[in-house]
Amino acid sequence: MQKILQFLNDLSLNNNREWFLANKERYLQANSTFNTFALQLAEALAAIDPQIGVQQVKDMTYRIYRDVRFSKYKQPYKTHFGAFICRGGKKSPYSGYYFQVGVDSPGNFEGANLLATGDYCITPAALKILREDISMGNGEFGKLLKRCHPSFAMDFEGALKRIPAGFPTSVPDADYLRLKRYCVCYSPPDDFITAPNLLQRTVELFRTTTPFLHYINRGIEYSLDPDAE
Repeated sequence: MQKILQFLNDLSLNNNREWFLANKERYLQANSTFNTFALQLAEALAAIDPQIGVQQVKDMTYRIYRDVRFSKYKQPYKTHFGAFICRGGKKSPYSGYYFQVGVDSPGNFEGANLLATGDYCITPAALKILREDISMGNGEFGKLLKRCHPSFAMDFEGALKRIPAGFPTSVPDADYLRLKRYCVCYSPPDDFITAPNLLQRTVELFRTTTPFLHYINRGIEYSLDPDAE
């Protein structure tokens, strides 16, 4: 992973087409190394969470090219590699485990290194069901969060200022009803990413978030049921 971080750091300082083409071989090597790790991680996660199923690289990784059409940052390349490992692949509606290696740079809104469980793009139908589950769960959601490793924290970015209309304000876990995304995140330092036991440590951290993930996916699955009322 050290070579991946070095490539991404150099890219962040030279984020232009000319430099990228001149260093295309370095990119291909870094990309191949990351893809190999992503496959190993997906296999290990499927062993502890069978809902993941068999994954292929194309179903969980992303292109390095940025879509700059609607961004004030016009750098053409991402300064991170990421893999979203979830049931049905990255284009499915389900939440999953996200692993990222990266460096801080303008426009890299995800930050640098990142482990996250959940999803940033939950549909309104699933969001409504999750809020109902939480409001009627008598503290179950908060207990699930406490089972996550302390390194993880709930992402409150973009949360509503008030609890949505129609939901109780005095129930346990009421504050989580304000969320628009249900995702727990951890930004590890570089020495975590470059450690020889990266795979084992990452799997063990994600293992603690599996009950939380299943809770989120239960709501999503129900929202997809055409016979659900």
